[in-house]
Amino acid sequence: MLILEADAPRGIVLFGSGAGGDPRRYSTLLDALSRTGFTVLAPTNERFDPLTVTTEQLRERVHSLTSALSEYDHTDLSVVAAGHSVGGWAVLCLAGAQPWDRAGQPIPVPAEERVTRLVLLAPTLGWFQAPGALAELRVPIDVFAGAKDSITPASTAEILRSAPATVEIHLYQNAGHFDFMTDLPPGIGPTSGLDHARFLHELTSQVDNAVRK
Repeated sequence: MLILEADAPRGIVLFGSGAGGDPRRYSTLLDALSRTGFTVLAPTNERFDPLTVTTEQLRERVHSLTSALSEYDHTDLSVVAAGHSVGGWAVLCLAGAQPWDRAGQPIPVPAEERVTRLVLLAPTLGWFQAPGALAELRVPIDVFAGAKDSITPASTAEILRSAPATVEIHLYQNAGHFDFMTDLPPGIGPTSGLDHARFLHELTSQVDNAVRK
């Protein structure tokens, strides 16, 4: 697990990585959150292929987050749960969303009552389309999406508006799915025409504002 301790922390950011499972690939964002007063807890997970992922692999992502939080002693600190792609899926589960599998069955996942806010980066949301899947999702949500994301299209974030929660969607016109990472997956470059460093700087500033609300 990656732990970035803040001096005199104001809260915890519990972070779920995408399918690659390595939080170190999000260093620009996570380091900045630590510098501004949040202790970051980010489990390291086994990589999986989103096309062949199993229900157990998905559930493990949620359990790794609850384990990371339970192993950290500071129970007095508020918790913002954040995640990219399937990490966004996992933190939604923590906040009370109920995912359904491809066979049309609910996936048993734990919730975490300490989570007070969600920050979602290009989240995977297709698992929450069943009636009532978001009925227990009540914490405020900030979604950061890329208009050029062909993996988790920005339009899918509208699903979250069915929840009894405040939802703000921040759209980046020239960003794709992987641009939210500092170190992109092998063989993948930033979206054409995107100033990746500038985008990450802007994203970090907006996410910092979101977790401080």
